[in-house]
Amino acid sequence: MTEILDTRTTDPKRLIPGSVDDWEVIIGLEVHAQVKSRAKLFSGASTEFGAEPNHNVSLVDAAMPGMLPVINEECIAQAVRTGLGLNAQINLRSVFDRKNYFYPDLPQGYQISQFKDPIVGEGAITISVGPDKNGDFEDIEIGIERLHLEQDAGKSMHDQHPTMSFVDLNRTGVALMEIVSRPDIRSADEAKAYVNKLRTIVRYLGTCDGNMDKGSMRADVNVSVRRPGEPFGTRCEIKNVNSIRFVGQAIEAEARRQIAILEAGGTIDQETRLYDPAKGETRSMRSKEDAHDYRYFPDPDLLPLEFSQAYVDSLKSDLPELPDAKKERFVSQMGLSAYDAAVLVADKPIADYFEQVAEGRDGKTAANWVINNLLGKLNETGSDLEASPVSPAQIGSIIDLIDNGTISGKIAKDLFEIIWEEGGDPADVVEQRGMKQVTDTGAIEAAVDEVIAANPDQVEKAKEKPKLAGWFVGQVMKASGGKANPQTVQELVKTKLGIEE
Repeated sequence: MTEILDTRTTDPKRLIPGSVDDWEVIIGLEVHAQVKSRAKLFSGASTEFGAEPNHNVSLVDAAMPGMLPVINEECIAQAVRTGLGLNAQINLRSVFDRKNYFYPDLPQGYQISQFKDPIVGEGAITISVGPDKNGDFEDIEIGIERLHLEQDAGKSMHDQHPTMSFVDLNRTGVALMEIVSRPDIRSADEAKAYVNKLRTIVRYLGTCDGNMDKGSMRADVNVSVRRPGEPFGTRCEIKNVNSIRFVGQAIEAEARRQIAILEAGGTIDQETRLYDPAKGETRSMRSKEDAHDYRYFPDPDLLPLEFSQAYVDSLKSDLPELPDAKKERFVSQMGLSAYDAAVLVADKPIADYFEQVAEGRDGKTAANWVINNLLGKLNETGSDLEASPVSPAQIGSIIDLIDNGTISGKIAKDLFEIIWEEGGDPADVVEQRGMKQVTDTGAIEAAVDEVIAANPDQVEKAKEKPKLAGWFVGQVMKASGGKANPQTVQELVKTKLGIEE
C-alpha cells in the first residue's frame, strides 16, 4: 500500500488498552473482487467456478509462446461501473504493467496488473458502525485510494499428494479488481463494516458476486499500531482473508501481537503474514515486498487503455439505485427507521423482496414482517432468501388480512407458520380453517364477563393498579383461542373494571 497522509484524528473510543499506554490500530484494506464476466481479462476462456482442474485454460492463460493478450471490454466496463459506485475518479487513460514474481501457479512469470496509472482513482464510501450501548450508529467515511485491474493467479494445492504439489490454472487470468482503501480504518468493527459495505455495493452493481467462501472476494489486511499522535508504525500485511468474520479476528490478533512486541522493547518487522482461524493468531509467511521488488514496467503487448467521457457517462446512466440512495428513500418516503432501512438494503434481493411486499401498503408494517418474521424464520432454519417458501405476495396478503380486520396479529403469526410449512393462499387458508377473528361484541362481552366473574381477587388488584387490566385481556384472548378482536377486548375489559383512560 502506498504511504499516504493520516486523514483521521485519534478517537479515544477506539484505543486499545496497553500495559503502559493506550494504542491506536491503523488499518488499510486491499480487497480483491473477481469481476463478474463470462470470459477472462485477456482471453476467451470461461470463468465458470467449480470446473475440473485445468479445464478453463486457454493458450494465453497457459503462457504458450507467441500468445498475446486481448482486453475483454466487459471487464473494463465492470471496473468503471464499480468506480462510479465508489464515487471515485474514473481515469480515461490507464496503463497495464507487468508485475514480476515467480510462483508455480503463475505460468507467465509475471502478473499483468496496473501500477502508476490505474483505471480508477480516489473515491470514498460511508460505513455505519454500531449500535453502541444507546442503540446509535456512527457514520464514517473511508477513503478509497484506487481501483486497478489485474489478472488472477492459479491455485497451488499442497494436500493432494504426499510428495508433490498440484497446480490448477482455471483461475489464472480471471479479472480482478483490487480496491485499495486509505488507512482510515481504526477498529476491527470498522474493517468488517467496510468489507460488508463494499460487498453490498458490488453486488448491487452486478460487478462481483461477493462470494468470499468461493474466493471471488478476499482481503489483504494491512495492520500497524501506534501511540496516539505518533507517526504510522511498521505495518504487516495479512494475506487472503476470506471471510468478514476472519477479517475482524485477524486484525485483533495482529494488533495484540504487535503491541506485545513493542511493549517488550522490540521492533516490528515489515512482513506478509497469514491468519490461522483455528489458533486465532497470525504467522509469518515472508518478508514484505516493496514495489521495486516486483520490477514493474508497462506491458509491451498492451497499448495504454483509453476511452471517452461519453463512454463513462453511458455506463453511469445505466447504474442501478445503490444502497445509500435506497436507504435514504426507504427512510424519507416509506417512513422506515434508519436501522430497519439499513437491514433491508444490506442485501439487494431482500430489498427487492421488501419493495414487493410494501407496494400499496404501509412501509413500516411491511418492514416489520420482512425483518422480524421472514428473516427471523430464515435465520432460525438456516436458509437463504432463495429457499424461502413464502413469497412477497403471500406476506402482503397476510398484512391485508390484518388491515381489513379478518385476522388479528396473533392469528397472522400462526398463519405465517402454516404458509411456511404448507403454502397456499393466506385468505383461502383462513377461510378453510376458520381462523377469522371474532368481532361479535356480544360474544366477546360474554367471555370478558366470565373471566371477571371467575377472578374477583384480580378484579380488586386491577382497580388499584390499572396496568393489571392486561392480565384480563390475556385470559380472554386465551379463552377465545386468539380469535377475539384484541382492541374490542381491551375496551370491554376497561369498561367492565371501571378503568378510565
